[in-house]
Amino acid sequence: MSETSTHPIYPIRLYGDPVLRRKARAIQSVQAPVSIPGFAPQTLRQVSDQMMETMFEARGVGLAAPQIGLGLRMFVAAEYEDDEEEGSDAPLRSRVLRTYTMINPVLKPIDKRKDDSYQEGCLSIPGIYEEGVKRARAVRVDYTDLDGQTQTIEAEDYLARIFQHENDHLDGVFFLDRLPPEVTEEYRKDLLAMQRQSREYLRTLELNERQGRA
Repeated sequence: MSETSTHPIYPIRLYGDPVLRRKARAIQSVQAPVSIPGFAPQTLRQVSDQMMETMFEARGVGLAAPQIGLGLRMFVAAEYEDDEEEGSDAPLRSRVLRTYTMINPVLKPIDKRKDDSYQEGCLSIPGIYEEGVKRARAVRVDYTDLDGQTQTIEAEDYLARIFQHENDHLDGVFFLDRLPPEVTEEYRKDLLAMQRQSREYLRTLELNERQGRA
């Protein structure tokens, strides 16, 4: 079910899209507009708002800029209440405790112990979930906010995992890359289907861009 929103959502890039394997570029100015393929230039604040709505629509906990085709070092994330009733289709934003927009994040583990007990998924590889991804139990993240101010946050457990997962996207890394190769091979058919969808979407983008210039 779609959630009512004043912000349109972005198409989420799927496994196989080249932008998801490139190392994202640092953002030089929070005031400068950015261009996302298929959309008019927007401010980073507008992009952040739409990324949040896209994340809510997909019922996710985080979304990195490369996942919407923007190769810049930025991600959004959210913490939710844990008491959602089973089978509930209530708007996800109604359960939000706190949201985060992190620009040019620099992540540092502050607990050397690793944890692999959580299940991970990814909005760019929908339908695939696996346990066993080893992540630091606690991290510190230094980042720039939407006002251009430097911020620092420390996170533990699941929130720390979210930050590490999204930060991986900025370096072109999927959570499957952190598991044995046979796990990826197990999902080979699903991943090949996503790659085909990615190629089709990119062809459509290119065609629309050509028509727009004609």
